[in-house]
Amino acid sequence: MTKHTGRKLLFVVNSLDGGVTERMIANLCNYFDNHEYEVSIVCLNKTYRAYFLGTEIKISALKGLNPDSRLINKLWYIFSTFFRLIALLRRYKPNMVISFKTSANLWAGITCSLLTIPYVLSERITEDTTFIKLNRLLTWFFLKIYNNAKMVVVPSKRMTIGFGKGKHFKPIANCEVISYPVNQLRPLVARGVHKRKFILAAGRLDDQKSFAHLITAFKGLSQQDVDLLVLGEGGEFPKLEAQIKQMGMQHRIMLIGFKECLQDYYKEAQLFVLSARDQSYSSIVAEAMNLGCTCIATDCEQELSDSTAQEKNGLLVKVNGLAHLTEAMNLALSNSTAKKGALKHTNQDNKTTFAEITSAKWEKLIQQIL
Repeated sequence: MTKHTGRKLLFVVNSLDGGVTERMIANLCNYFDNHEYEVSIVCLNKTYRAYFLGTEIKISALKGLNPDSRLINKLWYIFSTFFRLIALLRRYKPNMVISFKTSANLWAGITCSLLTIPYVLSERITEDTTFIKLNRLLTWFFLKIYNNAKMVVVPSKRMTIGFGKGKHFKPIANCEVISYPVNQLRPLVARGVHKRKFILAAGRLDDQKSFAHLITAFKGLSQQDVDLLVLGEGGEFPKLEAQIKQMGMQHRIMLIGFKECLQDYYKEAQLFVLSARDQSYSSIVAEAMNLGCTCIATDCEQELSDSTAQEKNGLLVKVNGLAHLTEAMNLALSNSTAKKGALKHTNQDNKTTFAEITSAKWEKLIQQIL
């Protein structure tokens, strides 16, 4: 297929590992590739592809860049990343750069500003939990990068409030809300995924997801015939594994890595639990609800308010409220009425968030900018 001139997009991402954001990136890249755009991806870290990408999509990884605690290696990492990314941008000559997550947004903003390439940033976490916590100089620098973007795309209406607070994000007009899609998963497989009843949690294993908090809360469950399965990969794996071993819970708490058959786990789970401290919009919770899985979620700043409401159709618990989380899980497991009242979605609720519609919204945004 011949691609149109003036339709060259380059995505800057941390990795293409398994994860909700990475799956959405793959969906977007395939959509644009199928709509006659020339698509390239630059991964800041050495990575493997967890999701299918079209054969015409060009993928480059800044391999071998792995900074450690030594200052000289950190400086070498910064120097190498900067010049390799500059070189790739000059080689691909994109009409637009799109990046996802804070660290990738920073690199994309710096390099695109120097090369006068228009760029769009996508952020999942509010400024209050990321760069506003830095010192004043670094905060100013980050905000400069974000304010110079053609658009900052966020998945939740409430995030526009967070990014528009007073002095930090002056031109709130450069914020656009495009929700993460609720993916249409493959048909269920007629087989059991686990031999015992289980509670399910899923996501990237990082500190923000608070899996350590969930593991501690799970130990307080009154029901002993229920296990906890955690799907996902990430840097917190060794720490969580050590925590489980120290608690002597290896027989009931399992870190099972990335799985493609999420729908089977949703369908068989007694509960799905989101324990994150900060979560702008959780499409993975929406997916679970869409398959009829009972859900409990922390009432973090951006929470699930775009699609659910406490008391009406959800069990929301306090962030870092250990006793509250344990109590909610005990209640939902033992009380059928509470379980029926837990977070639920319908296909009608999700009709505007499927991957194809979400990708079309991105295309409309990019066409308006170009």
